[in-house]
Amino acid sequence: MAGEATTIARPYAEAVFARAEETGKLDLWADMLSFLSSVIEDETMAPVVGNPLIERKALTEMLLEIAAEQIDDEGANLIKVLIQNGRLTVLPAINTLFEQLKADKERIIQAHVTSAYALQPAQQKLIADALKAKLGRDVIITSEKNADLIGGVHIRAGDMVIDGSVRGKLQQLANELGI
Repeated sequence: MAGEATTIARPYAEAVFARAEETGKLDLWADMLSFLSSVIEDETMAPVVGNPLIERKALTEMLLEIAAEQIDDEGANLIKVLIQNGRLTVLPAINTLFEQLKADKERIIQAHVTSAYALQPAQQKLIADALKAKLGRDVIITSEKNADLIGGVHIRAGDMVIDGSVRGKLQQLANELGI
């Protein structure tokens, strides 16, 4: 289903991105889509959004009222179009695709680093600088601690995975030995 949602969301995300670029409002649209996605995914709203018994007009009015302070007229139009076409549930996928398009435009990539020990800011900067040199993009690092790695780091940046952990090296050795 996730693949189907992405397929449905892609034309919307591309249209919103083109409009945001055209009007110079990439950050505003990013904020609006993020907010709307949060509303749609909220546990109290999810049953309402997916309920076919709720009239589209009522749903539209409710969402516009909830989001009134957070969206502009074009954001309101997006809500209306999505509800009219029965596509409101793909809004989180639209948000994700929009963020990817925005990151590509701004030449930014998110990298998630898992390490056996908490990374110091200087270590995060070294990793970010090395990835920037390799990928030719600015890198935003998020990190987490996982003692199961024993030592080293596991890095995921887009489709690229670098496993420099002790656990990864031991697993590779075990595979080579057929254990």
